[in-house]
Amino acid sequence: MITPVQSSNSSGATGGGLFRTADGKNLFLTFALVTSLFLLWGFCNGMIDILNKHFQDSLHINKEQSGLVQSANYLAYFLMAIPAGLIARKFGYKGGILVGLSLIAAGAFWFIPAVSIGAYWAFLLGLFVIAAGMTCLETIANPYTTVLGAPEHGATRINIAQTINGGGWILGPIVGGQFVFGSGDGANANAGLSTPYLGIGIFAAIWVLVFIFAPVPDLHAVDESKKSADQKIRLKPAGGQLAAIGIALAVVIGLLYFFIAPILGLIWTLLNMPPALFQPTKYGLLVAAYVAAFLLVAKNWDMFRRKHFTLGIGAQFLYVAAQTGIFSFCVNYILENDPGVTKLQAAHWLGAIGFVLFMSGRLCGSAVISQFKPHLVLATYAVINIVLTAVCMGGGKVGMYAMFGTFFFMSVMFPTIFALGIRGLGDYTKLGSSLIVMSIVGGAIAAPFMGHIADTHSMRTGFVVPLVCFVFIALYGFVWQKLEAKDCAN
Repeated sequence: MITPVQSSNSSGATGGGLFRTADGKNLFLTFALVTSLFLLWGFCNGMIDILNKHFQDSLHINKEQSGLVQSANYLAYFLMAIPAGLIARKFGYKGGILVGLSLIAAGAFWFIPAVSIGAYWAFLLGLFVIAAGMTCLETIANPYTTVLGAPEHGATRINIAQTINGGGWILGPIVGGQFVFGSGDGANANAGLSTPYLGIGIFAAIWVLVFIFAPVPDLHAVDESKKSADQKIRLKPAGGQLAAIGIALAVVIGLLYFFIAPILGLIWTLLNMPPALFQPTKYGLLVAAYVAAFLLVAKNWDMFRRKHFTLGIGAQFLYVAAQTGIFSFCVNYILENDPGVTKLQAAHWLGAIGFVLFMSGRLCGSAVISQFKPHLVLATYAVINIVLTAVCMGGGKVGMYAMFGTFFFMSVMFPTIFALGIRGLGDYTKLGSSLIVMSIVGGAIAAPFMGHIADTHSMRTGFVVPLVCFVFIALYGFVWQKLEAKDCAN
């Protein structure tokens, strides 16, 4: 199923190395500095995955409501992605990194007064601000790694960086679980949140100073399309294409509304907003989102007509939905299928087994992708995870082993889909990266949806959600080469 990479490449930009450009410039130092950001947001995300169970106990909420932890995180990605891309276009990669680090520091320091307030909304606000900062970093750092050397090694570089990100995922639940689950019950149940988030805030603030003086050149990706620059400037959708765009966006917005409307309802109730204003606000946001999406697609039609990119957005949306669902309810799944395990043990297993497998998969995946075609590696790993999630739905210890197995085979999916999606976009790379990062909103949908299934049926039944997601990802991997070849020929 996986075939080796051919020695030649069609990018037209040969002659570089893993960290060396075609003109001989070595960018390893820049790569190392940027990769440190992957460790930071990996740790932040790893912390989030233990907060579901913590808030269920400390604030006495159900699984569906606790899914708002992920909703706050990933809705920030959805709302901040395009502004982050605009910041990168206006101020360059360095400016975007500084904004991202500043937001992470602000959100982390907010947790100190949030613990005193003790309300769910206060914690969600801190997570939202931190996620807004992570959005800036992901929008910039992910595509930036793909241009820090020869284009044909872009997928390898982003997988190496994401391996370091996996280290943060491991440390997050282990370090965070020690403080969070070891802080006691009752009035002091949330006191343990202050220390790890204070550490995150201090680290981010120090790194702001580091990046002010760090060398971060504003490099540009190669555009592999055969169209000339003049043709691209004049390219606009025809009347029939505008109608198709309108219909397609109506379907997409409708599907998003079906999943996001209940989340908005939960947030509205949580914030004690006037019930009479909910319906007009909800539909007003729906219309605004549709109009903004239509204008964005029409204005950047040359980018959206590239199917390997547009389907890449969908694949990333579903991948993050699957990943978030599995990560978020890993502790719940362990406790449901092995009653003898404590919450603290389950949190340690998430870090010491799940995320170690995830990081190991990234390490192995970087080597595999350097030797085999990335799109076929993606497809093969997705097929394996289809089988594993099906086993998870059976429950028991075998299901638990299968669940941990999904961590290993999910590992390469995010960076590989990202690299495949933005391949050959040229000047559209920063905007395209913003939209792929925006698709991370899939994580906001999966957690409450899986939580609802778990509340009404069982946790293992909820694994039907990631199973369906992996089916689409496998299909994308198998057809990517044909799509990309056709896009480059146009």
